[in-house]
Amino acid sequence: MTTTAEPLLPERRRPTLLDRWHARFSGDPVFARRMAWIAPLVITLIAAVLRMWNLAHPHAVVFDETYYVKDAWSQWVLGYAATWPDGADERFLAGETDIFTTTGSFVVHPPLGKYLIGLPMALFGADSTFAWRLGTALAGTACVLVLYLLARSLTGSIVFASLASGLLAIDGLGIVMSRVALLDIFLTLFTLLAFWFVVLDRERSRVVLAERIAARWDDVGAPAWGPVLWNRPWVIAAGAAAGAATAVKWSGVWVLAAIGIYLVVSDALARRSAGVLFWPADATVRQGAVSFVLLVPVAVVVYLASWTGWFVTDGGYDRHAADANPATGFWSWVPLSLQSLWRYHESMYGSTAGMSTPHAYASPAAQWPLLLRPTSMYAGSTPGGTGSCTDPNGCWEILYSMPNPIVWWAGVASLLYLVYLLFRTRDGAYGIVLTGVVATYSPWLLFPERTIFQFYTVLIQPFLLLALVFVIRSAVRSARRDRGTTRGVERVVVVFLGLVLVLAAFWFPLWSAISVPYEFYRLHNWLPGWV
Repeated sequence: MTTTAEPLLPERRRPTLLDRWHARFSGDPVFARRMAWIAPLVITLIAAVLRMWNLAHPHAVVFDETYYVKDAWSQWVLGYAATWPDGADERFLAGETDIFTTTGSFVVHPPLGKYLIGLPMALFGADSTFAWRLGTALAGTACVLVLYLLARSLTGSIVFASLASGLLAIDGLGIVMSRVALLDIFLTLFTLLAFWFVVLDRERSRVVLAERIAARWDDVGAPAWGPVLWNRPWVIAAGAAAGAATAVKWSGVWVLAAIGIYLVVSDALARRSAGVLFWPADATVRQGAVSFVLLVPVAVVVYLASWTGWFVTDGGYDRHAADANPATGFWSWVPLSLQSLWRYHESMYGSTAGMSTPHAYASPAAQWPLLLRPTSMYAGSTPGGTGSCTDPNGCWEILYSMPNPIVWWAGVASLLYLVYLLFRTRDGAYGIVLTGVVATYSPWLLFPERTIFQFYTVLIQPFLLLALVFVIRSAVRSARRDRGTTRGVERVVVVFLGLVLVLAAFWFPLWSAISVPYEFYRLHNWLPGWV
């Protein structure tokens, strides 16, 4: 009697964590809907706690708060930034907040960011360090939420949107720039809003465009020209957000320009894909002109509106600069107030473009990807044996605008790989991220002699995080196609995120000015420029 061996069945692969998450989201719509609002809520709350915990500390004028806090308060009271007497920092910190003069002060940044700093000061007291940092803390928290919304719109994934925003929520650069009364976090918020609005327009306009072009096909073939789309409210919203970014810092104008170029390029590609015969001219001349009208005028209106306090008062710097020597000829019709504002802007540009004052923490833009010289915002020391400090070398309170190093370098590497993915896949979402990086980084390369700082990269950071998430998503998708590598990719991602959390805990004392022993501080000096 012979027996026949039973055929060997292939071993069923155990589902990975990513498999289980995917099955849960795709198989349980109720769970997916709940997570769609629970995930951003939890991440935003974590971001708020890390940014607002002990926000009043240090009780000191930190770094460039010496300019923005006092300017914000005098602008809030007078409608324009005014001059202050010598020694004003100490007196202001002690509660003497009304010692400003009525003489306009020359400031090199537009007013909007200072109004956003001044509003909480008006509500909770100008002498409160908590109040003058509250506006930036709220803006930094909002950045995390908007990044989630942007990433969700780009990827369609709750998991990957949570990953991008979660990394920003616990990152030191975002935390520190939300805990000091500087302008850059407001610039970041409005820039993220502008790009999110562009993505929303992309989703809406491509569908409308495809439907209208399809309706124009006939027996002859493809239409020569596509429709001109005027009903694009998200483009108007993007223009308003970019105008607000410019009203915080002039670098926002690069965001406006980049968005305009992106709209033309994406419209051209959409029309070519839909079959429009003369798609280059259709996108640049016909639709491009309409996009300009939708995008730019509203940005100009928002920008000029930020100068309302300067317009309606008489004491602002250069407020009547054109009165004695107004323009003649073609420009004579321009109101004197606008002529004076133009002359003020000429002075602002001349001052900022040529600013090359040596600074210990200056870092040219070419160094930024390598993270060679982060900025120390504040340093306070306590001698050993004083109070709770037992270290013989003393204890330090440091406020250091250092991103999580492993996340930063991984983001830079991911950005380079994203360029390859864009050429390989032609995915428009990758184009959005790269446009954001070009708009927020490349302009600084034009000023190699100017005194600039690594913390300006808080504006670039969200786009680096998006690049990192896209690369992780690409690796996961490739692993799912090659099912034997899925578990290995998952382990790499888990180990990476675990290391991110460990380093975040390691660096957090230096992101929040917690008193630490000197030797603990020295453990963070990995590179010579990190001292």
